[in-house]
Amino acid sequence: MIMTSYTPVIGLEIHVQLKTKSKMFGRSPVETGNVEPNTNIDEVDTGQPGTLPTINKAALEKAILFGLALNCEIAEYSKFDRKNYFYPDLPKGYQISQFDQPICGKGKVSFEFEGSKVDIGITRAHLEEDAGKLLHPAGADYSLVDLNRAGTPLLEVVTEPDFTTPAQARAFLQHLRRLARYLGVSDADMEKGHLRCDANISLRKSGEKGLPGYKVEIKNMNSFKAVEEALLYEIDRQTEELAEGKKIPTQTRGWVDAKRETVAQRQKEGSDDYRYFPDPDLPVLHFTKKDVEAIKRKMPELPDQKLERFTKHYELSEKIALHLIDNKSLAGYFEGVVSDLQSWLKVEKMDDEKTLNKFVTEAANWVTGPFTELLKETGITASESKVSGENFAELIKMIENGEISKTAAKEVLGEMFITGADPSNVVEDKGLGQMSDTGALEKIVDKILAENPEVVEDVKAGKKQAAGFLVGKIMAATGGKANPKMVSEILEKRIGK
Repeated sequence: MIMTSYTPVIGLEIHVQLKTKSKMFGRSPVETGNVEPNTNIDEVDTGQPGTLPTINKAALEKAILFGLALNCEIAEYSKFDRKNYFYPDLPKGYQISQFDQPICGKGKVSFEFEGSKVDIGITRAHLEEDAGKLLHPAGADYSLVDLNRAGTPLLEVVTEPDFTTPAQARAFLQHLRRLARYLGVSDADMEKGHLRCDANISLRKSGEKGLPGYKVEIKNMNSFKAVEEALLYEIDRQTEELAEGKKIPTQTRGWVDAKRETVAQRQKEGSDDYRYFPDPDLPVLHFTKKDVEAIKRKMPELPDQKLERFTKHYELSEKIALHLIDNKSLAGYFEGVVSDLQSWLKVEKMDDEKTLNKFVTEAANWVTGPFTELLKETGITASESKVSGENFAELIKMIENGEISKTAAKEVLGEMFITGADPSNVVEDKGLGQMSDTGALEKIVDKILAENPEVVEDVKAGKKQAAGFLVGKIMAATGGKANPKMVSEILEKRIGK
């Protein structure tokens, strides 16, 4: 990015596909997976004469729940409007959306970014139906229309132009995805189109206030990386234009991922171009305080709340805690492991805070490390794994108690992942138990020391490599099963170094 005396002014428009069984205003199912074109449709989706829309109550509740998580004002009265424009994938000739009375009003979202909290204003969040898709067969001089997606419920979240860097915008989007998944309102997969983002960007001179007299909208960004790269490119492009004394027009540009650039598409439309008017076929929505409170009671623990609990109560590092909370399934699995560890430590009368946090930290490292690697390799979620929380907790106990080495523990976890077996059975069957018999270890150490008197003298002289040589000999003599901690303690006692 070119270093300039300009400050970026960035706002986002984010479409969140709501996770409902049926569509926003009809009875046809929402498209999931690979289905044949134009199969999940009905008369409402195709705009047949005489058909009337009916409002999906589940979509309303999910929109309000998400709005509450964004700290939005929930409208007492809201309505739907017709947004008029022509496009082949919009058979009615209009889209049912919300214009001047959105379901969610102003709000504010706070999130962690580069070690500090960032506040982003929410302008509004409104409900609308999605359009269909245009398919362009290679080499053909025609396009095809697939209406499976038409009518799918969307919540469009519009932010204030509060972002000053592309990285901030990317982090906010990732935060929004976490929120949507925790609430269960959307799967929020950008790759599958469940989460789509347009960005508005302009530049103002550093030190100045207010908004510049133009804005450029960027579309066709299909990943978090694309959003950041498109904004970086546009900052450079606009900076060069302004440096040459050119006036930047208000327009819509598309991100071309293959070329890593934006290209002009059209002049940006305003609300007048769409000739909004209230949809006469749909009633005005009325939400009482009682209605909103009932939905609010369904609010689960949110990612930021979980992050604070993990870092303060369990004393996990922010990096590990963020890794856990980024995946709701993984965070839930981890908490199940912790619950089983707590139960065991209580029985053993070892449930003081220091010991508990030590075991919990070890569990967190294994859940976010080797266990997550296995999940990625197999493409399943933590809740789908054959490794029960109880068995995972037992594995952590065996590691912490010195019953198995960490190298052996990885092998044990791999077997547990495939078969769901109890770790103690795997250790016994494979002979992976760690040698922790003090008397037996002392005999082996004494034998190795007697066979290597010169190395012992080198250790006494402070040569670290010599100490490593002795440890290696002892591990070899025990088939790699000696408890490393006990070996070190015995060597310290025998040699004094």
